Amino acid sequence: MNILILGGTRFLGRHLVESALERGHKVTLFNRGSDQDVFPEVERLIGDRDGSLKALREREWDAAIDTCGFVPRTVRKSCIMLGSVKHYTYISSISVYKDPVVPGIDESGTVQSMDEDKAEEVTRDTAGPVYDYYGPLKALSEQAAEKELPGKVLTVRPGLIVGPYDYSDRFSYWVDRVAKGGEVLAPGCPERPIQFIDVRDLAEWVVQMAEKNITGTYNAVGPQDVLTMGALLEKCKEVSGSDAEFTWVSERYLMENKVGPWVEMPLWIPEEFPLQGEEKPWNGFMAINNRNAAQMGLTFRPLSQTIEDTLIWERQCRVNDQRKAGMDSVREKELLQGWHAVLQGK
Repeated sequence: MNILILGGTRFLGRHLVESALERGHKVTLFNRGSDQDVFPEVERLIGDRDGSLKALREREWDAAIDTCGFVPRTVRKSCIMLGSVKHYTYISSISVYKDPVVPGIDESGTVQSMDEDKAEEVTRDTAGPVYDYYGPLKALSEQAAEKELPGKVLTVRPGLIVGPYDYSDRFSYWVDRVAKGGEVLAPGCPERPIQFIDVRDLAEWVVQMAEKNITGTYNAVGPQDVLTMGALLEKCKEVSGSDAEFTWVSERYLMENKVGPWVEMPLWIPEEFPLQGEEKPWNGFMAINNRNAAQMGLTFRPLSQTIEDTLIWERQCRVNDQRKAGMDSVREKELLQGWHAVLQGK
């Protein structure tokens, strides 16, 4: 197949290219021209999703994979320009779901929405609105793609995507922190379920779905079986061979000390307390139903492999990087000292 990938080559895009090339496909990249040293053998088209799309004009591809569209306006423009494409994959998000409070949400779950005029105001420079309305914008973008390319769209809703080249740090923080050893602050209950998907599993499945010309909407989350936070941390310890000791700190203590869920404390969304602005805890956000995607061939590599490969990448490429998520070591020590004082009744 002749495949067009819309977006960067920093994370998911990189692995999509690798998977497509390994399977014998021809790949073209369309983006703003950064990371020119990645895949020099692949054709590159330079442009802007919200600006010039002329590089796509009068070109034809068997399939297009949109990794970066999150504003309906830009998705619509791309779909119109690619009207002759046979298959279009839109990478969406489980953030589209309106009420992620009950575990087991499937693809029929109600999605968020927002005023379309408000959505039209969002640009790359309006960081606040983009963050605040990420879920609704993704939902509207799904609808825009289907409207412009009816019957041709595969909508993929992943949760947290992890693995090598993941610069979000929401998973790699734990791999690195546990490997460093010592006393590790662990959030909430060790039996709390968590979900994520290895980027390579996602990329391989997306390419396979395009090959088969399969359309529809699928939750692309993992793993296959229930994984708990405690099991993840123990596996990180096992893989790295560290001397880490986990101190499980109550959610109430974390909330009282204004520990930020998900970003400051990655992979933690309180089970007992609602997030700011919400009425109920998001107990369904990390318990999404993935049955349909699994039935369509989505598979998951061993957790140990994801951890090991992420750790290797961390040690080779992240030495001087400033993290986007994770707890500062000084703050972690202060919180642990405070928690021990609470336990001692001081």
